[in-house]
Amino acid sequence: MKLTRYTDYAVRTVVYLANNEGRLVSIAEIARAYDISQNHLMKVVQQLASAGFVETARGRGGGLRLARPADQLNVGALVRETEGGFDLVDCSACVAAPGCGLPRMLAEATRAFLAVLDGYSVADISRQPEVMRQLFAQRA
Repeated sequence: MKLTRYTDYAVRTVVYLANNEGRLVSIAEIARAYDISQNHLMKVVQQLASAGFVETARGRGGGLRLARPADQLNVGALVRETEGGFDLVDCSACVAAPGCGLPRMLAEATRAFLAVLDGYSVADISRQPEVMRQLFAQRA
């Protein structure tokens, strides 16, 4: 299974925010830290805010922060929110579809994949926060 760049950016965003708790962070800062597109990141942040993963503050001195503590943000929920769907194959035009067991197997594998992610929080991604902060500081 391969996750989209959109989900990758969403995970990077919440990880960065988790490592910068207590202050508002700009989208530009996150984009610089990861060397990624600020325009693309803006779309990701908008969805993360709509879904309740981040809070935004507008205006001078504004920015974003996690909506809840990192240990309360579930990785599986984040991936479900940002991925468009989990159909790994399109069997609609396949002649063998009515008798094929592959779609069922792939659906089971997807459920297992998401179940593993459900067992982790954003805090689990940042297992070494001091190392993460040093790495981000080097990029600033």
